[in-house]
This record gives sequence, structure tokens and C-alpha cells, in this order.
Amino acid sequence: MSRKRKAPKKIPVVDPKYKSVIIPKLINSIMYDGKKTVAEKIVYDAIDKIKTKSKDEPLTVFNGAINNIKPTVEVRSRRVGGATYQVPVEVKSKRSQALALRWLIEASRKRKDKKMSDKIFNEIFDAYQNKGSAIKKKEDTHKMAESNKAFAHFRW
Repeated sequence: MSRKRKAPKKIPVVDPKYKSVIIPKLINSIMYDGKKTVAEKIVYDAIDKIKTKSKDEPLTVFNGAINNIKPTVEVRSRRVGGATYQVPVEVKSKRSQALALRWLIEASRKRKDKKMSDKIFNEIFDAYQNKGSAIKKKEDTHKMAESNKAFAHFRW
């Protein structure tokens, strides 16, 4: 780590179609082998399906789904003496957003639909309604933090 100065903050890329900061991150996370146009097509198809299937604005549904997936606490391993403890720690907003996107993509890839755009659409819609695999992952993380609350005093 450099001692001279802090690294400059990167300016987030804004999606040209929906004017969102989160959508390009989703596109980049879905992308395989640098095929960004394929990933863009998948995400935009999923958002268009949200537009047709839902009465709400598609960006509102997407943001609501991401907010429902975002974790507030997680456990970190902390070694004290000879033992390793799972210590519950609050999650920073940037990390919670990254985890939400990661869990959304992971859950959608495990779905049994034909197309990736269908998988993402269904997972986003489920997350918007507070159900689905990504929401279950968040709840499991919260349960783990809750059960290890006794070790919270080891927080650093």
C-alpha cells in the first residue's frame, strides 16, 4: 500500500439508456470473456421484460430488488489466541451493493430457465417480492451474524 497519497476515487460509469450507476456494474459482472455487448443485451432484455410484466417503472423494480438483497451485517473471521471466531461486522454500502449484485447473478445462473435474460428477470422479480435464492443468501448471512453476536466484542 502506498504511503504517499490516497488513490483517487473513480467516477462511476452511468448507463446511457437508464441513467443508472448500478446497471453497468451488473453488466460487467455478467460479462464473460470480455463480451460486453452480449452482457448488455442480456441485461437490457431482462429490464424490458420487467417493463412488460410489471406495472411499476423497471428501474424502480430493479433498485428495489437490489435494496432487498443488500446485507446489513456479515461475519468476518477473527483469530484470537488459538481460536478463530466468526465476528459480526456491519457492511459498508459499497460492499453491500457488490454482494447484492454477486448474489443476484449467482442465484440467476443456478436457475433452470432457458435464457440468461429470463433467469435474471425472474431473480430480480423474486427479489423485488422478497423471495428467491438471493434473498435466502442474505437471510442466511444475517442469521449467521445473529447467532455469533456473542463474539461482537472481538470487533476491530
